[in-house]
Amino acid sequence: MTQDPLTLYKLIVLYMLNRVTFPLTKAQVGDFILEREYTNFLTLQQVFAELTEADLISAKTSRNRTQLLLTDEGRETLSFFENRINSSIKEEIDRFFDANELEMRNEVSVLSDYYKSVSGEYEAHLRAKEKDVTMVEITLSVPDEDTASAICANWQTRNQDIYQYLIEKLF
Repeated sequence: MTQDPLTLYKLIVLYMLNRVTFPLTKAQVGDFILEREYTNFLTLQQVFAELTEADLISAKTSRNRTQLLLTDEGRETLSFFENRINSSIKEEIDRFFDANELEMRNEVSVLSDYYKSVSGEYEAHLRAKEKDVTMVEITLSVPDEDTASAICANWQTRNQDIYQYLIEKLF
């Protein structure tokens, strides 16, 4: 029995999201699927849209990053149809996560965003999480957008140093 390729791509996305305990970004899922040439970028965007529309995944976008989470309905759907994913594809996904899971978890655990406040200043909102626990959350008010953007960019690379500094100074 042949299978609709779009259905297979959807099942791969569901399997990937079920494989981890943290959200994955569209880019992370896309890197895996596109590097292996399972499908193209436009078809993958259609897969994300259809899975979201069917409430099998939820998508949360902040700035230029969209995080994907498996819903209960998605988990249930996967349990019914997971056997339609070839075992070699599952093994490839498992190897991918074995090699990249820590880096991927860190990438989605450090969050930053900025916005213009009602006072006219910009607020840079910074957060670092481990699993589902927020380790540190900071909001800084700054005079302009460029400064807020720079703070957010620096948070991505310096968050561990800043967290360690705060722990040392506060304890």
